[in-house]
Amino acid sequence: MFSRRLPESLPENALTRAAGARRASGKSLIDLTTSNPTAVGFDYSAALLSELSSARNLIYDPQPFGQIAAREAVAADFARRGTPVPVDNIVLTASTSEAYGWLFALLCDPGDDVIVPTPSYPLFEWLTKLASVVSIPYRLEYHRRWAIDVDALAAAITTRTRALLIVNPNNPTGSYLTRDELAAIDRVAPDLPLIGDEVFWDFPHDAAPASRVSVLESTRRLVFSLGGLSKSAGLPQVKLGWMALGGAPDAVAAARDRLDVIADTYLSVSTPVQTAVPALIEGGKAIRAQILERARANLGALGRVVAGNPALELLRLEGGWSAVVRVPATRTEEQLAVALVEEDGVLVHPGYFFDFEREAYVVVSLIVPCDDFARGVDALARRF
Repeated sequence: MFSRRLPESLPENALTRAAGARRASGKSLIDLTTSNPTAVGFDYSAALLSELSSARNLIYDPQPFGQIAAREAVAADFARRGTPVPVDNIVLTASTSEAYGWLFALLCDPGDDVIVPTPSYPLFEWLTKLASVVSIPYRLEYHRRWAIDVDALAAAITTRTRALLIVNPNNPTGSYLTRDELAAIDRVAPDLPLIGDEVFWDFPHDAAPASRVSVLESTRRLVFSLGGLSKSAGLPQVKLGWMALGGAPDAVAAARDRLDVIADTYLSVSTPVQTAVPALIEGGKAIRAQILERARANLGALGRVVAGNPALELLRLEGGWSAVVRVPATRTEEQLAVALVEEDGVLVHPGYFFDFEREAYVVVSLIVPCDDFARGVDALARRF
């Protein structure tokens, strides 16, 4: 009856069961996995959403790529980052996930494949399956910093590969794409479109390389940079993402013509959100500053805990909201995570959730309130 793109069942794993039982018992649980900025005590101005009630929203004027004023605001934000994009090359979507779906429809036929990074957030498996596309992994390697294994990336390309995906900075490794990496990647199949997920771009840490670079600076014929208000303004609830096109003018024009058909078919971005985009981007600066301040404070606290415990290693983090800690492999990652929930009341992500090549790692969110974060990482450290 149902599509084979979906699993027949989704059984709960041991960690999910343990966390559910802890919550059901009424016992406290420090959640070091939360990535929802609206649920961790940041100061959101009530006026931030005032434009959503504008009388202008009573008029429906559908534009496949989005209203021009909204796209101009997004283009201005790219210019702020140092990567100017013509407003004609900005396409609004309801989310980054939707942008991926549109790009897979643009670039791939059923059964084609795209090259995706690992370790990384486990989103691509589902997005590609739902689009009838195959995801083929290439690895990031850690040698004092996370970096792309360019040889492995080149070896992963098949005759049916239609795009290369980069998360910049990666989630959860927090590694930015560097200028040298981009140059090396651009020498590999230069006609292959490059998709860069740059939603965490605005959250650099002290270790961020001076040579970090946006995919929009690629020399490839066709490049897409994805972003959205969910991360850049801490507003996941307003549901607005975007893509910026770059590359050779003829390739960009051909992609834009075809994207127009896709965008016009869905027309998924609401009028109120589009009307509010300039105000949301401007108001989001204050939220972004709060998120970055807390992430840096928690990263510093984590660094001090790890420095006092030789059994732990904090892997270099260049940007984003997550941190990776290597722990002794005295038990499986899942067993450790379950024990932390049941015995310490602390929830962390085990490394296998992100497809790390080997054990043992845990991943923690840096946007958790500082007091909770400190108690949670102290409990983790006491186990070793």
